[in-house]
Amino acid sequence: MRFKIRKHQAVIAGINAISIAGALALTAAGSHTARSQGYNYSAEKWDSSGGCTQISCFLSEEASFNKDGVESVRSALTKALGEVSIFPEEGKSLFNDAYSTPAGTVQLRSEGQSHCEADLTVVGGDFFYFRDFRLLSGAYFTDRDLMQDGAVIDRNLAWSLFGSDNIAGMKISINDTDFYVSGVIDLPSTKEEKYCDNGRPKVYISYEGAKSIGLSSESSTPYYDEEGDGGGNADFTDVAVYECIAPDPVENFTINTVKEHFNADDNDTIMVVDNTHRFSPSVLAKAYRKRWKAAVLDTKLTLPWWENASRITEFRLAPVYFFRRLLFVPPVLTALWILYLIWRFISRNKGRAISAVIDKIYQINYKRHMKKQKEVK
Repeated sequence: MRFKIRKHQAVIAGINAISIAGALALTAAGSHTARSQGYNYSAEKWDSSGGCTQISCFLSEEASFNKDGVESVRSALTKALGEVSIFPEEGKSLFNDAYSTPAGTVQLRSEGQSHCEADLTVVGGDFFYFRDFRLLSGAYFTDRDLMQDGAVIDRNLAWSLFGSDNIAGMKISINDTDFYVSGVIDLPSTKEEKYCDNGRPKVYISYEGAKSIGLSSESSTPYYDEEGDGGGNADFTDVAVYECIAPDPVENFTINTVKEHFNADDNDTIMVVDNTHRFSPSVLAKAYRKRWKAAVLDTKLTLPWWENASRITEFRLAPVYFFRRLLFVPPVLTALWILYLIWRFISRNKGRAISAVIDKIYQINYKRHMKKQKEVK
């Protein structure tokens, strides 16, 4: 029998095909845009199985958070995970974390006496593990290094001081204190990052390095050397950003633990972000109608450029995933209509269908009976 496609059926099929193709295109575009903000995907490097969540905490000066607070967060996470029977494997860390703070501008000078002013960020923990910087030469320093006199600088600063970015190991001075170039990183590459980056050269040093150039926290008091003379450097402990990757045994376990520790829900000096799920299509589709609230950050926080770039990306992706959700409406309605037609057909032909099933069962049993009789003979 020849099957004839009616005009309305062709129209419905066309609408569904266009909707599905559009949804797939928006999914691919959204995923590409989200992936461009690579720092939000550090948890995948730490645990490829997807069992961990990355959290970022941004704190204002009024929060008075410091390195002692970092130890307190670590203890809170370790205790919370222990209560649900999650313990570190032998020789491995249970979670990974980092902390940092902007520290104004500093004067840098090369051995050839070229000099330049740069924005300084003081970093601790495994800071560079959380960044998606592209390393052009050298390596990153860590808290585990015996000497804490390494500095990571960006390409702008490298060219200003040396006329090259292949300068790992070269000596520089920061505020007249000697450091060596541990590594050189490339400049921000995405449109969002370039917009949020101020374009000034950047240098990253450790907390011990910050202490050596004379930085100190307001709450710190100067220490004295063995001879009792003053003039020693006070300790530098300020922290404006704390980041961690930790196991997430149940949904929102990690972020709820961190929020509870900081009392973040009732504190306008602290903002906690779930990096792992921030670009989820379902999350952003729901946020579309309230996206105007994200346009103004009504807090006392100053966010780093990489976080501002991610917030712009969230704002851009919210309508993409909202309209992607709308494109699924025609296929869903069509599927429901087909199910309705099947149900109506079965309802109308229930008697015949039951008779046909009974007849089929009878035929099967009859054939089986006849086969047994032949075997007996």
